Amino acid sequence: MCGRYAITLAPEAYREFFDYREQPNFPARYNVAPTQPVPIVHEEKGQRHFRLVRWGFLPSWTKDPKAFPLVINARGETLLEKPTFKAAMTRRRCIFLVDGFYEWRRVGQDKQPFLTRMKSREPMPMAGLWETYSDPSGGEIDTAALVTTDANGVMSAVHDRMPVILSRDELKAWLDSDNVDVKTAMRLVRPCPNEWLEMFPVSSRVNKVENDDAGLHESVTEQEATPARETGRKTAKPRAVDDAQGSLF
Repeated sequence: MCGRYAITLAPEAYREFFDYREQPNFPARYNVAPTQPVPIVHEEKGQRHFRLVRWGFLPSWTKDPKAFPLVINARGETLLEKPTFKAAMTRRRCIFLVDGFYEWRRVGQDKQPFLTRMKSREPMPMAGLWETYSDPSGGEIDTAALVTTDANGVMSAVHDRMPVILSRDELKAWLDSDNVDVKTAMRLVRPCPNEWLEMFPVSSRVNKVENDDAGLHESVTEQEATPARETGRKTAKPRAVDDAQGSLF
C-alpha cells in the first residue's frame, strides 16, 4: 500500500518525460498525502494531458461520497472483478506524477519510514485509474487511485505490496485505452525490476503531513530515524482503503 509520495522534479522534467500538452508550473512536494489534489497524466484521442485530481477514488455510481471509504490504492489482482474499478480500468487509465514514495516497516511497536526512488532519478511512472464523480446538484470532482501489486525483491524487505511502476516504453500501452484492450494492459500490472529502484531509511518527520521539505529525502541511519511515539493531541485521519483537501499549487 502506498500512502505518501513525493513530486520534487522540475515541471519541465515531467512534461518532457510524459509528453503532455499543458505547461503547468508547480512547486516541489515532499509529502503528498491522500485527499490532496495531485497531478496525473491521461490520454484522450491520442493526446496526453495533465490533470489535477483528488487522491481518493470515487466510482461514478457512488450515491453518498461521505459514506464511501477513501480508496487510495487499487489492488491489481482484482481490477477486473470489483465494480469500483472495472469501468476505469477499461476506459480511464492514468499515470501519477511521482519521483519517490514512502513505505513503513514495522519495528517492534513502531514503524520505520523508507523512501524509494528510481536509481536514474527520473520520474517514477505509477499506474493509476481515474474517474469523474458527479453529485446530484451537478457538481463534479475528478478522483484517482494508484494501482498496486506484489512487492519485488527491494520492496519485500519493507512491505508485501508496492505500486505498479512502468517503464517509459510501457506508458503508451497503459494510457491508450482506445487502442489497447484491458487484457493487454493487465499484463503491465506486475512488480518492476529490482534494478530500477533504490531504497533507504528517512526521518520519522515524514509521519506528519505538515512536514513538507527537502530534508525528508535525506538518508539517515535506522537508529537516527527510529520514530518517537506520538504524544499530545492527534488529528483525525481519513480512513484509507487498499483495494483534508489541500492545495497542490
